[in-house]
Amino acid sequence: MSFPLHIAKRYLRSKSTNNAINFITYIALIGVILGSASLFIVLSGFAGLKDFTLQFTSQVDPDLKAEAALGKSFFLTQEEISRLENLKDIVNFSKIVEERVFLASDDKNTLAVIKGVDEHFQNVVAVDSTLDYGSWFEQKSNQLVVGWGISNSLSLGVLNFTKPLTIYVPKPGKGQITSTKNAFNSIKAINVGVFYINETLNDTYIFAPIDLAKNLLNYESNQISSIEFKLNDGADENQVKNNIKAILGDKVILKNRAQLNDALYKMLNTENLAVYLIFTLVLIIAFFNVIGSLIMMILDKKQSLNTLFNIGATVKDIRKIFFFQGSLMSVIGGLMGLVLALIITALQKVFSLVMITPTLPYPITIKVENFFIVFLTISVLGIVASKIASVRITKTLVQQL
Repeated sequence: MSFPLHIAKRYLRSKSTNNAINFITYIALIGVILGSASLFIVLSGFAGLKDFTLQFTSQVDPDLKAEAALGKSFFLTQEEISRLENLKDIVNFSKIVEERVFLASDDKNTLAVIKGVDEHFQNVVAVDSTLDYGSWFEQKSNQLVVGWGISNSLSLGVLNFTKPLTIYVPKPGKGQITSTKNAFNSIKAINVGVFYINETLNDTYIFAPIDLAKNLLNYESNQISSIEFKLNDGADENQVKNNIKAILGDKVILKNRAQLNDALYKMLNTENLAVYLIFTLVLIIAFFNVIGSLIMMILDKKQSLNTLFNIGATVKDIRKIFFFQGSLMSVIGGLMGLVLALIITALQKVFSLVMITPTLPYPITIKVENFFIVFLTISVLGIVASKIASVRITKTLVQQL
């Protein structure tokens, strides 16, 4: 053990004869403990909120989605379907037809997005778990499953045959529109279920059999908007992408779950970074107490420092003593704060101490990377604070008596 480190450890354990200096040191240590604990708890809280938010989109988002590179649709041949079915890392895939439509029921109307899906869709995403009431539709039928928001806006019930839902979509073409009949394709359908995912999807989407959507949009039998894939657990996503691209070529763009929700991911990551920076600023302010306590300790130990200097210690060695002392205080305080934070977050996960609603506890996710982020932040700030305080030691100071 080096001489400066040994002296620093002794100074850290020993009390000063001046109670004011002891009080300042305790305040500085408590500030580091509470600062590191607060930072870890907040990061864990935001990680929990992120997981809680994404779990709703992950219910209806596939592992991979192939979208048309040009336009709104592309053609899928039987040979391509067979080759996709032979890929070992793909559990299942579903053909999708998707377009914006206009919905009308009695005197109420709204805009929505119709998503026509085939019989494999329920094996690709866990859409059944989103049904609030009713049931899933049957293929080769004029049945729909609508979002809770759309159901509320149009006052739709389930299996209400006296109140069908009319779906309108503009007909493609050129020239002047002479009548609404020539301007729109329309189909009457019956709502058989209502799903609840999140506010945006509830107010936007309706699910329908793929043939109904194709007939409404005048699509050909092999024309689709996208393909959604479910992958095997542990599958190499990049390799699967390459295999799909080798089959479908440049007519599609492949996106994973994060890319499908890139705006949501960016927003959540930006919020997380903003909170980290704000609490880091609070920690920087707290570390001024560390600088102050070290400077007070230097002044209190002036006579001891003079003795060390006279027996051969250099000014550089004496600076290292207080540099090590401040660094040790920061690291120990940081670790104590992390232990305190782990206890608090574990209690929240087990006993749900803080509730958002009477039935929903505040989500907490404990991540190893957050532990290292907090520890690294505390260590760096402690080293900087210790360096600032230790450079105040000069040869003139240690020679004064």
